Amino acid sequence: MPALFEPLTLREVTVPNRVWMAPMCQYSAEPEGPLAGVPHDWHFAHYAARAAGGTGLILTEATAIAPEGRISPYDLGLWNDTQVEAFRRITRFLTEQGTVPGVQLGHAGRKASTDRTWKGGGPVGPEAHGWQPLAPSALPFGEHHPVPTELTVDQIQEIIGQFAAAARRALAAGFETVEIHGAHGYLVNEFLSPHTNHRTDAYGGSYENRTRFALEIVDAVREVWPAEKPVLFRISATDWLDEGGWTADDTVRFARDLHAHGVDLLDVSTGGNANGVGIPTGPGYQVPFAARVKAETPLRAGAVGLITEAGQAEKILANGEADVVLLGRELLRNPSWARHAARELGAEVRVPIQYHRSV
Repeated sequence: MPALFEPLTLREVTVPNRVWMAPMCQYSAEPEGPLAGVPHDWHFAHYAARAAGGTGLILTEATAIAPEGRISPYDLGLWNDTQVEAFRRITRFLTEQGTVPGVQLGHAGRKASTDRTWKGGGPVGPEAHGWQPLAPSALPFGEHHPVPTELTVDQIQEIIGQFAAAARRALAAGFETVEIHGAHGYLVNEFLSPHTNHRTDAYGGSYENRTRFALEIVDAVREVWPAEKPVLFRISATDWLDEGGWTADDTVRFARDLHAHGVDLLDVSTGGNANGVGIPTGPGYQVPFAARVKAETPLRAGAVGLITEAGQAEKILANGEADVVLLGRELLRNPSWARHAARELGAEVRVPIQYHRSV
């Protein structure tokens, strides 16, 4: 059996293979009104196609815990029961296909209130459904971004509660795992990194203080999430800064803390927190960061970033560099990537009976 198609059990949830779908924003929900943040037919078709294609676990796009936590006004959310009911349709179908449904819960922080990527992704104001962003410190992301409002301690506690409330709704919506979004320069990442966290209170300064917010979120989510179901955490393993940022060494240290607080797998990405930084991209360029987490900590690790070929993915797992691979753009190009990879590697994945003629 190729490593890519071996099942993986996290707590009491078994994922049928190691081909996972990374969260990718669709920017397709209604921006305002009773259907704001609610998944609809596009989201159903998008996720259903990848489940029918054999993907082992699917993580929805960054799903906001509150309206002001959205990256764009067009993102999904889990702050009300209308959203819960709409998500049930998706999770039910994914489960019927043998795919484990997961949701990434996040807050965009200072990178909130931006336009859809195909319209440039720049900041938007109230005239375009936008709002005032929040952050650990009053530092804008870039030259044309607004100065965010620095969070008070009371607001920090409110956001921690919103993560827990969103996790409760995720459970009601039928998700089998939740992932806390701590990467790509969004709010949790902003607290972790000294590049974006200039606070002088209990949530800033030392490593212990800068990681406090993230660990309190993990604790709040773990408290409401069933003990038999896994919690994941996505991290940017480095800011790609020469100094003054979050580093790979910080990530290894933090992975041990996350494990102690009940996280089951670290989804290892990089970058996104410092504007204008050069990143040396290439096939599998982020895999070494996942490999360090797997080798130096007790936490399971997921590798992501320009993983496109079946042989490449198999080698990552067979070499012990990660426990799973997460595909992004490649699954946009090919919803049945898992089926094609299984054929190439001599393995099998579940195929819907309606597609039996394609086997």
